[in-house]
Amino acid sequence: MKKIKVGMISLGCPKNQVDGEIMLTKLVNSGFEAVSELEESDIVIINTCGFIESAKAEAIEAILEAAEYKKAGLIKAIVVTGCLAERYREEIRKEIPEADAVIGIGADGDIVKVCQKAFIGLTTEFFPDKRLLPIDDERMPSTPSHWAYLKIAEGCDNRCSYCAIPSIRGAFRSRTIESVVSEAKELAESGVKELILVAQDTTKYGEDIYGEYRLDGLLKQLVKVDGIEWIRLFYCYPQRITESLIDVIAKEDKICNYIDIPLQHSDKDVLKSMNRIGDGESYKMLIDKMRERIDGLSLRTTFMVGFPNESEGQFENLCNFVKDVKFDKMGCFTFSPEEDTPAFDMEGQIPEDIKIRRNEILMDIQYSITENSNKSRVGNTYKVITDSFDGEKYIGRSYMDSPEIDSGIIFTSDKEIEIGSFVNVKITDYDGYDLIGEVV
Repeated sequence: MKKIKVGMISLGCPKNQVDGEIMLTKLVNSGFEAVSELEESDIVIINTCGFIESAKAEAIEAILEAAEYKKAGLIKAIVVTGCLAERYREEIRKEIPEADAVIGIGADGDIVKVCQKAFIGLTTEFFPDKRLLPIDDERMPSTPSHWAYLKIAEGCDNRCSYCAIPSIRGAFRSRTIESVVSEAKELAESGVKELILVAQDTTKYGEDIYGEYRLDGLLKQLVKVDGIEWIRLFYCYPQRITESLIDVIAKEDKICNYIDIPLQHSDKDVLKSMNRIGDGESYKMLIDKMRERIDGLSLRTTFMVGFPNESEGQFENLCNFVKDVKFDKMGCFTFSPEEDTPAFDMEGQIPEDIKIRRNEILMDIQYSITENSNKSRVGNTYKVITDSFDGEKYIGRSYMDSPEIDSGIIFTSDKEIEIGSFVNVKITDYDGYDLIGEVV
């Protein structure tokens, strides 16, 4: 019997990507064939993101593109899941009737049944409890074979005033240490050498099931997994970076001295309005402590500009904070008013052109910081994981660089290098955000 071919377009964050990998694995294990090209598919699954306006627009565009393929007879059915489907369930079916199934994230575990029905022309609208979303099922990573995301928790309890994630994803829930370590071992056995730990808030890990933050304890177990050489931390909240966590990162060689801490702002009043804890002074004290105790710490953060009532003075304070702290990596996005969040209809909304200008100014400041940092690294030698080869040069990363999000190291070698292997690269030059080097 001919297998039903299924393709997936997975959008948004790494957490959503992991959800997509679990769904594809369920389908393959049930006799479906996974394909990479849209036109090869019988069924296309759009695993959507619905975090901010630009993500929603990208998701809708992907659904409409699939709808055109269906109209042309190139594909048979469309299944929409993920955050956009969870958030705008009725609207999607009404506005895009070509979608054969619109399901919430709690229905991801039933993806086989949903696709079987879609293939024979039956429609599905199914939005069960969000807590039914599988978080520790078998999956086949869609990332390159030498690195993978490892989701340690789902949902969020932080309730930032601009963010719809808690209403979309539900309450925070951790996996057990045993479950996470077991998956890490499976990934290592498949050839994965670098794990990137993700959750909506990785530093909150364990509180719901162990009664205390246990990210430090989880890390102590993960470093024991044979075959894993690098462990990288994403989405750490500043108020939950404990002394014990700092100690574990500092002491364990397998844990990259790299931390992603999305601070969002430095002004106390703006942060309070965002329903976030802290201010520039407390953040600076934390960062100074971390840099003092973690050798060569590479720090990534994210800021939001144009939040309602953000004054020019508050924005200037943020700029000065960035200049003072000198983050190794930084991202910036403009405030997007999201329905069903407190910030959606706050007074003092900032005009879009001002948001864009502030974004550009902050990123220009960061570019100068990065350029000076890269200049200071010329002459240094780093352990680098090899990600790809373009026929002339290799592209890789040091512990300071995360895949898909950060810049990397472009380097040459007299000998052929296996993708996924580690080499020592001496930095000889830099080009904007990228470092340039040669194997030594």
